[in-house]
Amino acid sequence: TIKKTPFKEYANIRTNGLIAIKLDSGDELRWIQKTTGENDVIVSTSAGQAIRFSEKDARPMGRSAMGVRGVRLRPDDQVVGMDIVDNDGQQLLVISENGYGKATKVANFPIHKRGGVGIKAAIVTSKTGPIVTVKTLEPDASEILVISTGGQAIRISIKDIPTLGRTTQGVRIMRMNEGDKVASIGMMPEQDKDDSQEE
Repeated sequence: TIKKTPFKEYANIRTNGLIAIKLDSGDELRWIQKTTGENDVIVSTSAGQAIRFSEKDARPMGRSAMGVRGVRLRPDDQVVGMDIVDNDGQQLLVISENGYGKATKVANFPIHKRGGVGIKAAIVTSKTGPIVTVKTLEPDASEILVISTGGQAIRISIKDIPTLGRTTQGVRIMRMNEGDKVASIGMMPEQDKDDSQEE
């Protein structure tokens, strides 16, 4: 489910907060992104599906509204990522639970109407595990930090992550210990040499 709310509705936030969305039982709010009114949105799932649609396809709603369907989920699938697209020159970073990853050109994801099942963003197998995150690569990012559920972390240069098509599984970018899984990633902007050498 997605929704779009004018920023002015959050102008006077009380100390106990404000309602941002009405949720179904068992559902939870996962991502909030600021948009220009002209952006596209990409919603991705653990089974490797992704749908790209214009934010204009979701009319503005009040804070207490539930929203509208962004992607139609198949059985046992769940949403794992939502990001904003500015232009077709961008790339999407796809990371799976078992440490496989790749970059894919946003241009490979045509714009559809919201609410569909989407198209393949990656091939999911028992080797890769389900997709855990899909993010738009930021222009100033030079590295990503990948962190596992077991507390392991690795820094990877974005230029070392191959750009592959949608219907590929990616390459191993982090070797996992037995029973460990990728938990999350973060983008790291380019640092000065002096900063990067500090321990």
